[in-house]
Amino acid sequence: MNDCLVKIRDLHVEYKTDKGVFGGIQIIHAVNGVNLEIYKGEILAIAGESGCGKSTLAKAIIKLEKPLSGEIFFEGSDMLKMTKKELKDFRKKVQMIFQNPYSSLDPKMKIGDTLKEPLKINTDLSDDEIEKTVEETACKVGLDKDCLMLYPHEFSGGQRQRIAIARALVLNPKFILADEPVSALDVSIQAQIINLLKELKENYNLTFLLITHDMSVIKYLADRVAIMYLGEIVETGTVDEIFNNPKHPYTKALLSAVPEISGNKKEKIILQGELPSPANLPKGCKFHTRCPEVMLKCKENCPHNTEIKDGHSVKCFLYN
Repeated sequence: MNDCLVKIRDLHVEYKTDKGVFGGIQIIHAVNGVNLEIYKGEILAIAGESGCGKSTLAKAIIKLEKPLSGEIFFEGSDMLKMTKKELKDFRKKVQMIFQNPYSSLDPKMKIGDTLKEPLKINTDLSDDEIEKTVEETACKVGLDKDCLMLYPHEFSGGQRQRIAIARALVLNPKFILADEPVSALDVSIQAQIINLLKELKENYNLTFLLITHDMSVIKYLADRVAIMYLGEIVETGTVDEIFNNPKHPYTKALLSAVPEISGNKKEKIILQGELPSPANLPKGCKFHTRCPEVMLKCKENCPHNTEIKDGHSVKCFLYN
């Protein structure tokens, strides 16, 4: 798992929004200097609160958002400098599963047509070959070929998410970004989709970037975890290392909120204060306004990334 598929260096993404009746423009600092590597055949999870920049990071990787600065390499090629031809080839290799399976499917298109469309645009397959590929892909995600003649509204939420996964798989990609793929589903259906993603990863050697705020999903599904706070990656490591030996105070707070099935009581860490606005980032360490272990230097300076052990790094003055 040391073969790097995606490499991100010092990535920044900003939005400009209108302040409204008071006029003027405010800048939203969504992603702030992210450095990350994603290895072939792994599931890397990005975890953090809503608004921390997880989805923006995913959209920047797939070129649905334009970064302000930084570099994104896919198989060694700089994605931000790709020609139109290179970008079209990139689109075949990288796909995305969106959070809401209903809004991400065209309600006026039959499922079969939805799955055929990427093949018609991106390949030279014949009609018969396209038909066969679509039926095989539907089978991979647990759908009967009779479903291909139906419309999205005729399916349950779990079935629609299977369709969304099939659409991502139909071009036989190398890398899939899954943005909160189970958060809009009932708990019992969540388990089915999670197991499906795990099977697909193992059976087809896929690489996933999993965006989620659910640490329980991460523990079951992911190989490595990156913890994100206000657009920055504050800790990375294997699932076992992060869950058993968390270092950053924010990571500890996230894990303290995960329910224990065994019934064992653990101390919950309640963070004080509100999450600062990405339009008005705190000076120094971005977490210092809520950190229970804040020090004076945290308020003035930004900590650098420190490797605790092989593959486990943290951005905190407690370890600098």
